[in-house]
Amino acid sequence: MKIISGNLKGRNIEGYNIDGTRPTMNRVKESLFAMIQDKIKNSITLDLFAGSGNLGIEAISNGTKHCYFIDNNKEAIKILKNNIKNLNIESQSTIILSDWKKALNDFSSRNITFDLIFIDPPYDYNVYEKIIEKVFTLNLLKDNGLLILEHHNLKFLNKYHNLTLYKERNYGNKSISIFIKE
Repeated sequence: MKIISGNLKGRNIEGYNIDGTRPTMNRVKESLFAMIQDKIKNSITLDLFAGSGNLGIEAISNGTKHCYFIDNNKEAIKILKNNIKNLNIESQSTIILSDWKKALNDFSSRNITFDLIFIDPPYDYNVYEKIIEKVFTLNLLKDNGLLILEHHNLKFLNKYHNLTLYKERNYGNKSISIFIKE
């Protein structure tokens, strides 16, 4: 996998074959980052279900100030740590081995909020609406922040509490749905 834009463009990311992960395809990633480009600079970002760090690293490459990477797969965390070190972006990265619920509760207890939250779980792990509810309940998204879901052509409501569907794109059997906090 390669970083497709920003100051790390062209650099490689290891981890394409981590068991249980499915990296975002380049054309989907390129389109996604074009849709959110004006929200990335100096943002605080969460890459939930980070895997090799593909989305969070791309965000750092495009100007994210700091990214929190969460995954509960020890092999993924090992590869992610290696990617962060090889790209020399340790100062912009926090890597946490945790499940999503524990991580979100921990951020809430520490008053950490985000401008961007990437949610890209394994497609057979049906937790999208649970995560949306948890992000709302714990108030983890800053005003005008984006909740970005990569999924297998699921249909979501246009509004969840103060989160409104902002943009949506389909790419064959993959889709991106982006909610904005109003």
